[in-house]
Amino acid sequence: MNFEERLRDRDAWSIGDGCSAARVLDLLSTRTVFLVVRECFYGTTRFEDFVDRVGASAPAVSRALKQLKAARIVAPVLYQEAGSRARDEYRLTEAGEDLLPVFLALMQWGDEHLQDGRPPLAFTEAGTGRRVRVRVTADPAPEAVSGDIEIRVNPAWRRGGSD
Repeated sequence: MNFEERLRDRDAWSIGDGCSAARVLDLLSTRTVFLVVRECFYGTTRFEDFVDRVGASAPAVSRALKQLKAARIVAPVLYQEAGSRARDEYRLTEAGEDLLPVFLALMQWGDEHLQDGRPPLAFTEAGTGRRVRVRVTADPAPEAVSGDIEIRVNPAWRRGGSD
């Protein structure tokens, strides 16, 4: 990346706490928070399922959901099963859905650089089966939403990365 002329002297300016990347990192500040977002994209909605699938303690998941709720990333939706008390499910808001490219970009980087190109899951376009990728582009391009993406087992995946 290159700076415009008036920003080239890096000692002459600072964005400090105004940096959007720093703010996102503050929001997604723990592994548990990020994995709760992942599980929301995977369709998890209920507290007990978050605890099971994230592999964190109930208090840690509760803190993560409160943090995401306060940031308007998830919203509680009341549900009640017959004979049980009413409880909240957690669903991604529009702002939460807007994290999809962030989530997919991190997954894509990890797939390519930490999984020897053989990750356990493949993200594909539901209608065509084509691989979904995140790219930086100046051209307007059609955007996919999470409902357009199908998650499949990657046929090239080998547990432990051995052949």
